[in-house]
Amino acid sequence: MNTFYKILLPALFVCCAGKAAAQHKSVKDTLQLDSVIIRESRTRHLPNISGTNIFAGKKTFDLFFDAGKANLANNNARMAFAKVPGVNVWEMDGAGLQLNIGTRGTDTHRSIETNIRQNGYNTNSDMAGYPENHYNVPFQAVSEIQIVRGSAALQFGSQFGGMLNFKIKEGDSTKVFGFESEQSAGSNRFFNSYNAIGGKVGKVSYYAYYSARTGDGWRPDAAFNSRAYYANIKYRFNNKGSIAFQFSRSDYRQQIAGGLTDAQFDANNRQATRTRNFFNPEINIPALLFNYLFDKNTTVEIVSHLLSGQRNSVQFINTANIPDTVNTSLKTFNPRQVDRDYYRGFTTEARLLHLYKLGNLNSSFTAGLRYFEQTTRRKQKGVGTAASDFDLSLVKDYGIDLSLHTLNYAAFAENMFQVTHGFTVTPGVRFEDIRTTTSGVIVNRTVPVSYKNDRNFPLFGTGLQYQFNNGNQLYGNISQAYRPFLYAAVTPADQLTIIDPHIKDSKGYSADLGYRGHFSTVFSFDLSAFYVFYGNRAGTLTQIDANNVNHLYLTNIGDGEAKGIEAYTEVSLIRSFNKTATGDLRLFNSLSYTHARYTTGSISQNGKNVSLVGNHLEGTPDWIDRAGLTFLSGHVSSTLQYSYVGKSFSDANNTLLNPTGATGVVPAYHLFDWAFNYNFLKNYHFTANVNNIFNAKYFTRRINMYPGPGILPADGSTFNVGFGLRI
Repeated sequence: MNTFYKILLPALFVCCAGKAAAQHKSVKDTLQLDSVIIRESRTRHLPNISGTNIFAGKKTFDLFFDAGKANLANNNARMAFAKVPGVNVWEMDGAGLQLNIGTRGTDTHRSIETNIRQNGYNTNSDMAGYPENHYNVPFQAVSEIQIVRGSAALQFGSQFGGMLNFKIKEGDSTKVFGFESEQSAGSNRFFNSYNAIGGKVGKVSYYAYYSARTGDGWRPDAAFNSRAYYANIKYRFNNKGSIAFQFSRSDYRQQIAGGLTDAQFDANNRQATRTRNFFNPEINIPALLFNYLFDKNTTVEIVSHLLSGQRNSVQFINTANIPDTVNTSLKTFNPRQVDRDYYRGFTTEARLLHLYKLGNLNSSFTAGLRYFEQTTRRKQKGVGTAASDFDLSLVKDYGIDLSLHTLNYAAFAENMFQVTHGFTVTPGVRFEDIRTTTSGVIVNRTVPVSYKNDRNFPLFGTGLQYQFNNGNQLYGNISQAYRPFLYAAVTPADQLTIIDPHIKDSKGYSADLGYRGHFSTVFSFDLSAFYVFYGNRAGTLTQIDANNVNHLYLTNIGDGEAKGIEAYTEVSLIRSFNKTATGDLRLFNSLSYTHARYTTGSISQNGKNVSLVGNHLEGTPDWIDRAGLTFLSGHVSSTLQYSYVGKSFSDANNTLLNPTGATGVVPAYHLFDWAFNYNFLKNYHFTANVNNIFNAKYFTRRINMYPGPGILPADGSTFNVGFGLRI
């Protein structure tokens, strides 16, 4: 860390430390100036009970999105999640077409190790075999994000990365018809359109949106066109129950500019090495949600949803130092590789929450069942045309043609025992039964595949929480976690990676110990330590063959652990001295230190066994810090945010340099972002956003697969402005 950073962090904590005390609960300040009402939602943790879920004793966050605090028009994740310590963001593109986040040593690639949900149901493409999240929700549609760290494994599934649930806005129940719209335009021909309707008629409420986002991209040959749709119709048949039908769809087509070598990045980080590469996911999610309150103590929730869609790519796949030029013998460009996945899955989750008396104190019990079935049809390594447009047609059949099937049954139970008025103990258990089968052909359709793996196992965990009289909370938990190896571990999708045929599932556990609270409305904090044990961690190693050529080897590298601290603080600089002030200036700091290292493991290199013990876990920086200053008044809200992300390594060898750019160090970087919102004439607002104000030259990841291989440069300085109305 440079000198500026070393001075900044202690200064922020010293100025806040003397304020620590007080109540950690839902805090919403309401201001009124010139007929403009501002409801300021502070970052907070989830309540002990929400819906049919128990969150007592867990590390949680409850986020609210507001224009002026984040760049919502282009789904800027580093601003949206700025107040959650330790969120590592892979910035694949500046358009926000994918959510790529990880924490505590987990993989950021399309949030593959995080249980991503919308309104309570999963949006990951295949939770057990291919859990990448191809679905894209526009941040302008989000009212709230619920986040639970590793202890989410019991109630929501066994991922190491925890659970993240997007709650979509609902219509104004005081109106028969309401309408909102925002149109934004910016650099590189960026344009974003968000339009929604909502309201309530008798017992029926509704909300629907349509969102479109287009642009040329910051790099050449990086154009995109994205659309998202959503509709929710809820019928409340009496004061105890409701049923809702929801339909969501997202699709986009993105041109991929390709990866860079280190030399190319140093020479010109804005250059493109590919002009003919494209990516196109299409995801549809219809869902049915039933809620019923049998009595004041018993609630049942049943959610069923389908996930149907596809993932398509056409690309010239090779390392960045090999140009995509005309083949002299063919007199045309080389044929491109066509890969297509087709997803079709069905999930039902039934949950029950029961409140009861244990002695003179109230305790709570929750339990649930899950049924999940998914079929993925995977067609890869098809020989496509030599064309330059988005063309999925073939000149030679797919080299890989597989049918991948997952069947999953799960049951869980947790009980929050209220031992005293302030002390709760919440033990829990989850039982998983996962059955996966694979059939088809690989290696140019010459090798048949027939694979089956059944496993069942319990997961256990316990949460503790003590609430002091002033409202502060001391919390702690420990919970087991599990990650089955993915379909990609059975059949490699790219020519650069070799797969270990004996790869195993990953197992481990996660633990937290923290203290959180509020002091009136002027100071809030959440300080914690964590430990994650990640056994049989799957990852990539760099190997050199007899011809001195680099290859990547996917295997169980060894056991890893991530331990460290996460600290969030926010202080109201004006209201600290004048609690009746109508405006405010807020300073927040979100800091994490993650010591993520291998504790076992070795690799044979050039005939020698090289230990991996002490090496950094892939893609995990030691330090991540995001600090911001937010100004609030009757009409204006604006945030200036600083981000620092430390260096990380892209493979378990901790390779320093690879001529292809596919592995090596990801250097530390510093960024500044700005968001602004101005409300006027009651129903209108104006927004302005600048990403990467000082045009920092950086990247967040190297990659050996789509959309690289090589360095994927992050966007330089970009901006957008928008005009919106709400009636």
